[in-house]
Amino acid sequence: MKTIFLVRHGESESNVAGLMSGTGKDVAITVKGRGQAKKAGQELKDKGIELIVCSPLKRTQETASIIAVELGYDVKQIVINPLFTERSYGIYEGGPMDEFYKDSDNNKVSESAETTEQMHKRLSEALDWLKTLDAKTILVVSHGGASRAVRVIDQKLHHSHMYKLENMQNASIYEFRL
Repeated sequence: MKTIFLVRHGESESNVAGLMSGTGKDVAITVKGRGQAKKAGQELKDKGIELIVCSPLKRTQETASIIAVELGYDVKQIVINPLFTERSYGIYEGGPMDEFYKDSDNNKVSESAETTEQMHKRLSEALDWLKTLDAKTILVVSHGGASRAVRVIDQKLHHSHMYKLENMQNASIYEFRL
């Protein structure tokens, strides 16, 4: 059995601006986000993290690197896996979050966006990949949407429950077993 610590990236520029940032909007984290990442690293210090994995997007790589420094983990050993990337929001990328959530609430999300079913499948593959690794205690740095998919899978819920779950706060930690 593995222990997984899932961390959402630190506050990003898009979070502050209230804009949708999926795979098509690669933004940095803010000064506040760097502080959040440092705090998460301090909280994870005594957890015995053997491996750090993150998505290829800038905001997760920055967050993972800051946490790694706090843990005394070699930043060069961070594994990047695109399966943990954020949802592709299609036409909503860079637009106001309210537009996406309004369409989502009305079951009218554009076909240009990755579906919750597709996300569920992709993140299930990501978790299956984690199971193949030798490390027993793994930190995964990912995104808000991806973290919802992981929690739905962990809680054995249907993919349609993804947006019924509360969003993880920036740099918050969710612990679970695989």
